[in-house]
Amino acid sequence: MSQNTPEARSRPEVLIIGAGIAGLTLAMLLEQINIPYHIFERAEEVKPLGSAMSFTGSLFPALEQLGIYEELKQVSKAYTQVDFYDAHIKKMGVYPVEEYYVASGYHTQIFSRPRFYEILLKRVPKQKISFKKKILRTEEKEGKVHIHCSDNTSYTGDILVGADGAYSGVRQSMYKLMEGKGILPKADLEDFVINYTTIVGVATPSDPEKYPKLKGEDSSFNQVIYGDGANCYVVTLPDNQISWGFGVQLPESSPKEMHFRNSEWAPEVKDTTLNRYRDFPSPVGGSMGDLFDATPKDLISKVFIEEKMFKTCYNSRSVLIGDAWHKFHPAGGKGAQHAIQDAISLANCLYGMKDSSLKSISSAFGEYYKQRYDRNVAMFNGSAAFAKILNGQKIMERLTRKLVLKMLTHLTLKSGIRKDLEYRPQVAWLPLIENRGNGPVLPQEFGESNSARAVGV
Repeated sequence: MSQNTPEARSRPEVLIIGAGIAGLTLAMLLEQINIPYHIFERAEEVKPLGSAMSFTGSLFPALEQLGIYEELKQVSKAYTQVDFYDAHIKKMGVYPVEEYYVASGYHTQIFSRPRFYEILLKRVPKQKISFKKKILRTEEKEGKVHIHCSDNTSYTGDILVGADGAYSGVRQSMYKLMEGKGILPKADLEDFVINYTTIVGVATPSDPEKYPKLKGEDSSFNQVIYGDGANCYVVTLPDNQISWGFGVQLPESSPKEMHFRNSEWAPEVKDTTLNRYRDFPSPVGGSMGDLFDATPKDLISKVFIEEKMFKTCYNSRSVLIGDAWHKFHPAGGKGAQHAIQDAISLANCLYGMKDSSLKSISSAFGEYYKQRYDRNVAMFNGSAAFAKILNGQKIMERLTRKLVLKMLTHLTLKSGIRKDLEYRPQVAWLPLIENRGNGPVLPQEFGESNSARAVGV
């Protein structure tokens, strides 16, 4: 390690609620710096659900530090552009993803969510994850945080991390306490916005002769805009797999009871939407129905899409990361990436703590908020705007969609990509990765105790 470790200091014990991507990433980081932790997951087991994910060069320097980047490349494909089509597979525009490589030195990679989850899971000791642990309530007393589970077990620590998704129990407990004290912003009491639903799946390995785009070294990333409030993506993955997903805009008149509180991938799907588009042509060949039929039914997931950016991410000994703090529309493709960056930033701030006192914890949380809030707000707004471009049915939304798709290769878009890549957070205690692209990089932010390392690379 390049910095003095916290081993000689009083180290906080961290309770992580949720064994998703955010929770596992934080655990992996804490494992490296010997901060004691344990993960509590309410599910009985990890299920290989979800669809395709992609990361850009803003995340890869940190993954390279952690020894994950090369392993991820082995189960992913690079892609240089996103092709946009209408319902008849007539090309409408091209998004120049290659600019991400020019600016950062890293190709944008795409892969299946289960494969990346496996990479993270094997880096966390099995004995440090407890499944079937549903948290009923949390409390603070005698200078500690306590969690109480439905199986009548209780656990104690110094820090409680909510990595438990959009309907986070940690957030709800924290907000209830803050509301009682009159210190919770009113905006944080407002409901999620739920305007979309999505259905995703990964087909079993397919025949490259039937789908020639599987033969390419790079991934073929295709986005189809149907113009009736629906869109889909079809992406080629390693091992001759094809990932697909549908996004459907809900009617404004849809009753609230339709919005089931299901923010996790679940193997439940009604065939109504899929049947509607079965006979439509696929951008990789054949029909969409061919891809639906090639996907195991228990691995097709349907969820309602919540959107909300909460103002408050910490109070006293509790802190939120990932979807528990900010739930983006997946159209922006950055939800998992920002969850990982949350975990990196929080771990850096915990690493710089002087001791495990509440004062030090509050200082670390404050620094974490300072580093992440504005960036998460920007991504939240960007994802919401892009969702309207893909799905919007109002006159102005349709006109905006046509204009944006025509301008996708414009220089202003490339400028926006370079701006997006300026922020490339790295891990404080590992050797820094130098900039390999020609784009600018913001100074690293490691917290007050590590300010000597806050330099550009």
